[in-house]
Amino acid sequence: MPTPKASSDSPKRVIASGNSELDSRLGGGIPAGSLVLIEGSSGAGKSVLSQQILKGSLMGGYRATLFTTENTVKSLVSQMESIDLDIFDFLLLGKLRVFPIELSHLGDLASATLLQAMQQEQQRERDLIIVDSLTSALSHTDDKSPILSFFEASKRLCASGVSVIITLHAQAIASDFMNPLRSVCDAHLVLHTEQDGQRLVKTLEVAKIRGAASVTGSIVGFDVEPGWGMRVIPISKARG
Repeated sequence: MPTPKASSDSPKRVIASGNSELDSRLGGGIPAGSLVLIEGSSGAGKSVLSQQILKGSLMGGYRATLFTTENTVKSLVSQMESIDLDIFDFLLLGKLRVFPIELSHLGDLASATLLQAMQQEQQRERDLIIVDSLTSALSHTDDKSPILSFFEASKRLCASGVSVIITLHAQAIASDFMNPLRSVCDAHLVLHTEQDGQRLVKTLEVAKIRGAASVTGSIVGFDVEPGWGMRVIPISKARG
């Protein structure tokens, strides 16, 4: 399927996923200039959700940068194409920049180094910056205070108009330290997986979205299907 032309004239007021069912659960989209935390366990769908939002934002005329610890550029393009989220044209046109990163090798310098790279991208007039994920920066340091500083500095980046999305495996950090991180963020999305007999059920909890245009859905079930991407399903059906 050819990639539809992105709209460069539409006002950049919300971060929309391009999936109407999902956007309705997000109160019509996340307000631009938000700091967004996507939290969930391994395999819960954090990367797919951030990729869905990335593609929707590109289609809305945004210029985006993705820092990924999960993929190379080639594997990202291939993986997103497999779920009907083709980004190749946006890469060619310079609308999307992708940087594979290895935060675990940087130790205590990981968050500061990443923040510097994000600030450089903000100066390139990016509208959206995604970090998928920050988990490896947490797993190799005992001092968690730089992580809170990273979130606070990311919030200051958002004050300039750029939107920042950070995915995080919550179990990589002490639960009592997660609350200050969550409070800094404007939007907090939590992904869950539950075992229901022989199947895994995926759900998205919209914990908060400050400034949403409409009331947000609390919990929604979803599937990730090849050639389709994220498909919102009734929570009763998701849980069988």
